[in-house]
Amino acid sequence: MKVLFMGTPEFAIPSLKAILSSNHELVGVVTQPDRLGARGKKIIYSPVKTFALENNIKLFQFEKINAEVDVIRELNADIGVTAAYGQILSTALIDSFENGIINIHASILPKYRGASPVQCALLNGEKELGVSIMQTVKEVDAGDVWAISKYNPDPLANASECLDELALLGGELLVKVLNEIESGNKRPVKQDATKATFCKKIEKEDGFIDFNEKAQNIVNKIRAYTPWPSVYFNSRYGRIKLLKAKVADIEGAGHSPGQVLEATKKGLIVACLNGAIEVLFMQGENARPMKATDFLLGKPFEKGEIINN
Repeated sequence: MKVLFMGTPEFAIPSLKAILSSNHELVGVVTQPDRLGARGKKIIYSPVKTFALENNIKLFQFEKINAEVDVIRELNADIGVTAAYGQILSTALIDSFENGIINIHASILPKYRGASPVQCALLNGEKELGVSIMQTVKEVDAGDVWAISKYNPDPLANASECLDELALLGGELLVKVLNEIESGNKRPVKQDATKATFCKKIEKEDGFIDFNEKAQNIVNKIRAYTPWPSVYFNSRYGRIKLLKAKVADIEGAGHSPGQVLEATKKGLIVACLNGAIEVLFMQGENARPMKATDFLLGKPFEKGEIINN
């Protein structure tokens, strides 16, 4: 089949590579317009644009893709594929493809519809993650599902690490689905809307740690919000990010939430509402990420002090 691919971030690259390695024909790639860097000077290309340029793939960047239906039709693609593209698609655009558009979504649908499925799943302590390929409809992530691939992440893996794994699974699954659509031997399965859950919008302020939470909930939060918006607390050294942590093998009962129980060569252990967390990696302001044991050599905490007040 002739395929038009629409994607923007790094998550989309394995699927793009999978199409190129398949028997299907990639007729072009659509990605979001370029953006300015943090200081507003340097133009930043999306990972998908960079890949397309490096591989001499026909590239399109539309401010509003729904206004470009005629341009899309001229490509004569049999099907569209989206992977974190970043724009809502109109019914007219979807219908411009003979086989419609399929989307690669990083959750086990119908759970975690929306823009932050991996973060929400980790925040809720899910043991199993997955990627779904569904038929695109106007309602967000509500289309019939062609296939799902699941895996069990490392208990301390963060959102970025999990997305990398899911991107690879999505690429493998995509080619299988394209083959099945071309053969006409399989039909997608309707989602059970009564089991649908939805992702909340993540705000930068969500990363602030409240040690009045359970230890496991804080660990989940660190996994979900790393690398963005990051999880942090305020200290005499300024804002400190916690990049990786686990539930400590020490009882936090009888201590105040936020109280330092250990701050030695063994690491940093902080009491929570119940139990405690052991910080494994952390990062100070304008500093590089480092092991907690190395961080404490230059910026020590006192046993018994309360942080984040």
